[in-house]
Amino acid sequence: METPDNANEAPAPTGIAAQDWATASAAPQYRAAVVDLLGALAYGELAAFERLAEDAKLAPTLGDKAELAKMASAEFHHFERLTERLTAIDEEPTAAMEPFAKALDDFHRQTAPSDWLEGLVKAYVGDSIASDFYREVAARLDTDTRSLVLAVLDDTGHGNFAVEKVRAAIEAEPRVGGRLALWARRLMGEALSQAQRVVADRDALSTMLVGGVADGFDLAEVGRMFSRITEAHTKRMAALGLAA
Repeated sequence: METPDNANEAPAPTGIAAQDWATASAAPQYRAAVVDLLGALAYGELAAFERLAEDAKLAPTLGDKAELAKMASAEFHHFERLTERLTAIDEEPTAAMEPFAKALDDFHRQTAPSDWLEGLVKAYVGDSIASDFYREVAARLDTDTRSLVLAVLDDTGHGNFAVEKVRAAIEAEPRVGGRLALWARRLMGEALSQAQRVVADRDALSTMLVGGVADGFDLAEVGRMFSRITEAHTKRMAALGLAA
């Protein structure tokens, strides 16, 4: 996904964010929060792999199918890195992912695309919102976990691919833009609701976000975090040639 414009302006890490995993994980609640985070990310990557494989069936050309297959492969590699990390810290990957399966499955079921273009917009908008959320959380993680999380959030190429295809489709048939704009707004609402539900259902994660584990991350900052995610969404909509 795209790197935030203010990425280079972040203050130097302090507290847990300045510690390595061996030191930070001595706190049971922090360890539980990280296991939840890695479990949620791992299931998200697995779901993304499955979705891209399905989207490839809707692709209009062989070249498009090949591009999506390459992206799906990258998502599965991210999934493997996350499950390997869970195993390395003596956690069972399936058990770590299980609490998040229903919420993510519900999201994908409720936002099943009806055609190729909706699938591209969903991947671009939905994945980017999730990526923004995890990047925000990553700033409060220990150095080892933060490095892994940021690595698996690397853009698989889907962003530029989606922008190119969607803009071309709108140029060829302008009325498509209105339908896709409505679709993207729906995705935004569903994705934010899903992220909030996941956090609310997991005590360790919610504590991390409101300051019990993460340094200085209070309720007001959570509100600002979601505002930043919304602003980034508006910029991506503009990149697609759609109104937010």
